[in-house]
Amino acid sequence: MPGGSHLLFIYGTLKRGDVRAPLLTGQHDLGNVKTQPRYRLFNTGDYPALVEAQPLGLSGRSIEGELWSVDDACLNRLDEEEGVDEGLYERIAVELIGQPETVEAYLYLHPVDGLADCGDHWPIER
Repeated sequence: MPGGSHLLFIYGTLKRGDVRAPLLTGQHDLGNVKTQPRYRLFNTGDYPALVEAQPLGLSGRSIEGELWSVDDACLNRLDEEEGVDEGLYERIAVELIGQPETVEAYLYLHPVDGLADCGDHWPIER
């Protein structure tokens, strides 16, 4: 793919049918996937927060989402949208069930104390 290709796990408002899905226009949807059971998903109110479970002393869950192949330009737009430079999220490597390659996802960098647990997926029915 011209301009580079990155595998990205999408789990929240970027998912098909959700409010920021148009940011993925022109990219390649590779289908539904689940993470290895090492993460938790919390509701911040307007968007979900994916965190690593073990550092928080929590048991991990397999989080449902979508796998996308995105080019460099899209990844740069998403980094800006996700507040990477502002320290809201960082892009980290995650492992998916049945996926031999490690992919990237946006990990939430702020405390999740007091936030509601989303279970294994972010609902788009709000």
